[in-house]
Amino acid sequence: MPAGSAALSAVLLVLLAVLVPFSALSAWVDLEIDDTDRYVAAVSPLSSDPAVRSTVADLVTEKAMEQIDLGPLQETVRDFLHETVRSFTSTEAFRTAWDTANRTAHQAVTTALDGDSGEAVTIDLAPVIEQVKQDLVRQGVPFADQIPVERTEITVIGADRADTLRDSFRWLRYCSIWPAVATLVLLVLVVGIATVRRGVRAGLTATATVGAGFVLGAIVLRILVAVGRSRVLDEVPGDDRDAAAAVVDALTDSLRTTVWVVLVVGAVLLVGAVVARALLGHRRTG
Repeated sequence: MPAGSAALSAVLLVLLAVLVPFSALSAWVDLEIDDTDRYVAAVSPLSSDPAVRSTVADLVTEKAMEQIDLGPLQETVRDFLHETVRSFTSTEAFRTAWDTANRTAHQAVTTALDGDSGEAVTIDLAPVIEQVKQDLVRQGVPFADQIPVERTEITVIGADRADTLRDSFRWLRYCSIWPAVATLVLLVLVVGIATVRRGVRAGLTATATVGAGFVLGAIVLRILVAVGRSRVLDEVPGDDRDAAAAVVDALTDSLRTTVWVVLVVGAVLLVGAVVARALLGHRRTG
């Protein structure tokens, strides 16, 4: 491979290592984080997540017991109420309440990501608690009517970490899906120009480079997702960490899927182009 071609290939690899994760992240913010229906669809399965159910049961029980003083029976009632609430979190009514809460919370989450310094990103469980209270009262559960319905938050991103993320989210939101479009246009141009100007072998070499760039970009994206998850959860209070981890994992699930899709596409392009180039060379020498 001529020195000039090698240099261009190296530049293309570096560009793709940057553009692939940047494109995926900006499209993720535009298509999932900023879209209420997709956001709710992403977190809806968490109504069955053990960490989320446990956190909701703990919070509802804690708030209720602040209003109740039964002396020596306090712990017995606490255990009974906790188990009752925990059982309720397995019902369809809870799943409906969870979706309603997150539909309401979505606006608060996006506002917080655009918000002022020092503001954490949280999910308010008050709508869930209201539904839990209504159903427990209907079932005649003792002391259920004393459960207070007030703002009760699960911290998803701590205030300090949210401050460091806000500028990034604003840039990603501003860029929308256009980096992904620009990346695809660039790749078509690179492969097309190489094929037209220098022939099929050059086009296959460019395709192999694109494939390698996709693989490298997918690896970088996976690292960014893992590092981001770790840094976000580092500042979440201990009581909220398991539930926050479940929320973060649910919201980034599409990014992890993107990693595998890009990785597979890149590997297919790389291997396919290398094999095709080898076969073409073999035919010419045969």
